[in-house]
Amino acid sequence: MRSGDHGESSEAGRGEDPLAACLPSAAITGLYRCLLEDTVDLAKSLDCVETAVMSPAGDVEDLAHMLGNRAQVVAQTGDGLGAGLTSVFAHFAADSGRRTVAFNSDSPHLPSSALRLAFDTLRSCDLVVGPTHDGGYYLVGGKASHPALFAAGPMGTASALHALLERAAALGLSVRSLDPFYDVDVPADLNRLAEELRLAPERAPRTASWLAEWAGTAVQASADSPDL
Repeated sequence: MRSGDHGESSEAGRGEDPLAACLPSAAITGLYRCLLEDTVDLAKSLDCVETAVMSPAGDVEDLAHMLGNRAQVVAQTGDGLGAGLTSVFAHFAADSGRRTVAFNSDSPHLPSSALRLAFDTLRSCDLVVGPTHDGGYYLVGGKASHPALFAAGPMGTASALHALLERAAALGLSVRSLDPFYDVDVPADLNRLAEELRLAPERAPRTASWLAEWAGTAVQASADSPDL
């Protein structure tokens, strides 16, 4: 049983990050580091699961240094999220039929039960998908490598899930869906995550600590600002 955490460091770039609307670039770097480390711990909380972080080649050394022996860091082939997902399944496809689940590196709030359910669901289908409320997906799992699933297309957009399901149908793959969930894409998602972790910080302790510290800093900065 395998899990693939599609790692993406902030230095590698995430396009025009919507979180830049509420956080400076230096803060985003710190936040994503906490998200990644907590997400790796989430993956490793499952029994008998091998965890690997797929990363752009230029970031492998830095990520490997950061994560130590907690997870293997593997260079993806090609650029972009689609290439990263293709690389996850290609990396684990050496053992035919082994179940592999890929999910974003900013998902420490994902319940471990959802990951377990994804692995269990793959016993009876070719592909499992966890949809997000905005038309994307937070998780995808399979038992073989199908590069055409993640071919160039609308990855990371509101039509990403629809495109994935169309490709799966064209390949004759059976698909089952998990319950919808959210990922951290926009400031509203970050606010939701902050509130959830305020109530249950043990779910992602590094991220919870970072968010609490940032909130305190923001409040202090606002208090110190002169009235106009």
